[in-house]
Formats: sequence, C-alpha cells, structure tokens
Amino acid sequence: MTTKPMTARALGRATLERQLLLDRSPLSAEGAIERLLGLQAQEVRPPYLALAARLADFTPAALSTALERRHVARLVTMRSTIHLHTADDCMTLRPLVQPARDRELRMFRKGLVGVDLDRLTALTRRYVEEEPRTPKEIRELLLGQWPDADPQALTIAARGCLPLVQVTPRGLWRRSGGVRLTTAEQWFGRPAEPTPAPDDTILRYLGAFGPASVKDFQQWAGITRTKEAFERLRPRLVTFRDERGVELFDLPDAPCPDEDTPAPPRLLAEFDNLLLSHADRTRVIHEVDRGSNWRVNTAYLTFLVDGFLAGLWTLKEDKENGGAGTVLTLEPFRTLTRAQRDALVAEAERTAAVLEAPGPVTVDFGTVRT
Repeated sequence: MTTKPMTARALGRATLERQLLLDRSPLSAEGAIERLLGLQAQEVRPPYLALAARLADFTPAALSTALERRHVARLVTMRSTIHLHTADDCMTLRPLVQPARDRELRMFRKGLVGVDLDRLTALTRRYVEEEPRTPKEIRELLLGQWPDADPQALTIAARGCLPLVQVTPRGLWRRSGGVRLTTAEQWFGRPAEPTPAPDDTILRYLGAFGPASVKDFQQWAGITRTKEAFERLRPRLVTFRDERGVELFDLPDAPCPDEDTPAPPRLLAEFDNLLLSHADRTRVIHEVDRGSNWRVNTAYLTFLVDGFLAGLWTLKEDKENGGAGTVLTLEPFRTLTRAQRDALVAEAERTAAVLEAPGPVTVDFGTVRT
C-alpha cells in the first residue's frame, strides 16, 4: 500500500495502456471484447470503431463473424445501455447489473399499475423464444394482456425483467438489420446463471480501467453498494491516492506506465467507454473540455491527442466529387502543433482504411473549437 498520489496524467497513461490505446494489441476481436468487459454498442458502428482504434490487425469482417457465430452479442448491461459482450459475459454481467434494471422499472411504476411482473416475464420469454421479436411486436403482445398499461413502461419492463439479446443480422458490418430480440439463454443455448458476487468483475474492471475508486466502478457498472466487495478484495490489491486525495484501488501487477510515456493520437467511437467509465474523468478529459463529447442522447466521434480528449471527427461521403470518395474531418478543441497534426492525419487515414471507407479519402481540419 502507498499513499503516494498519482497525477491525472499518470492515471490516464495507466488506463490507456489497459484500454489498448497506447500500443495496438494483437488480440482478436473476441479477445479484446473480453479483455475490455464489453464495448458500447448503442448503434451498429461504435464497436467497429472502438476495435479499429485498439487492435493491430482488426477487420470489420472479424467482428461480424464473431456475431454470426454467437461468440459475442448485444444486450442491455452497464448503465442501462446496449453493450457488446462475449457469450460468457452476457450470461454473468447481465444478472450482476440487475439492480439497475430494477431501479429503472421503479421509475415507470405508474405505467405498470395492475401489471403482474412475474406473468409479464413469463409471457415475454414465451413470445421471444417462439421467435425473435421486435420491440414493437413485444409491446403489442403485452398490450393485449394489459391494454391500460403505458406502452413504453411495458417495453422497459420486458427488457428489465429478462436478458434480451439483439439477434443477427443486427450489428453486422454493412448488413445490419432492425432490432429483434430473444433471451440470452435461447441465443446461446445454455441456462441462466445465478447472480455473481461483484468481486471477479471488480478485478477485471481494474485490469481494464484502473487504477480506480469505488465510485469509478459504480459509474461504469451503473450499480451501487459495492464498497463491501472492495473491502473484501483489499488484501489482494494495492492502493493509491489521486491528486484530490481519493483512494484508488489497483491490481498489484497491472501496468502503470510513466506519465511521460508517449500517447499516439487515436480516433474513438461514439460513447467510447474510455470516456464514460469513471466518476472522475480528468485522467483523459481536461476540465475545460467536460461535456464537449456529448449532448443529451447524442454523442460525437472524438479523438485523443497526447492521451486526452482533443476534438471531434466525422466521416462522410464526398458529395463534391459525386460520392466517389470520403472526407474525414477533424475538429480540434484548440490549435495543434505541426507534429500533432501530421500524426493525427496518419491515424485518420489508417482508421478510414480499416473501416473500408470508399476512396479516395481526404482528411481535412475543420474550425478549431476554442
């Protein structure tokens, strides 16, 4: 144990290393998803962007294949949002975060007056295991049982009471379809597992996002009351303090690069977990840039320079040339050095190539958002 403080920059370098953002990893898509405890997947594109930034030999086809083979799948887990997980994590992380689903259900209780949630759960399971159903189909079937209930509340209840997986072709690269749902048990052909203690997940979280505080873990998972688990684990962990004196936990053998370790530019996905998985995000976001990467229900593609959030980017069809190419536009938050701009352009060109953007690809800079 040490009381030596860790600077925000040192914390950032440690997290970037564990997030595979200092050096690209040779891991497979499935291996990276397991290592990172899942990827944000609110839309189809973000997991592909996240892996393009992190893996040395990633191709979109590799992730599509893993989805088609049911090695990974999309479902609601952390923070009530869609994540892409391995099959094993779908079966264990989903019950772990059930308390958050229960809180969500309580928010809609006025729309569920008279609804027997046990019966709703059984009916929903029957409907989606007969065949994958769209959210609209599930809602209409449930309204047939409870016509006076609030339709949105019924939809929330269905996804809150059961681990519902988005089946393929949803999520496939350039072949994605609409959302259709079935149970995780049906999709993976295995029975549900009991709710696990959070201990193993905490250790994995520290390996992917640490060093971190109890509140950091709770922000990532969307659950509370985990301090007791951290105390159980304390003999197996090391501790630090951040610059504000907050206690941080970590794995004894986890990498903690020097704070001056070079951090190459990286183009990130919308809602990238790097930017969302800590209560205190100053390790990767300067205080002045808080809120620059998202608005309510809207997230932007972002990029890092020197390990910190530094701007936004877009990838669009080049309409001036009749749609024959692609324009990738970088909008930095402040003026960059020539070396930073050159490195960022090289990274942008690589990202466009990995994402199979129609060529030729033009990289340009938009207005500096000072």
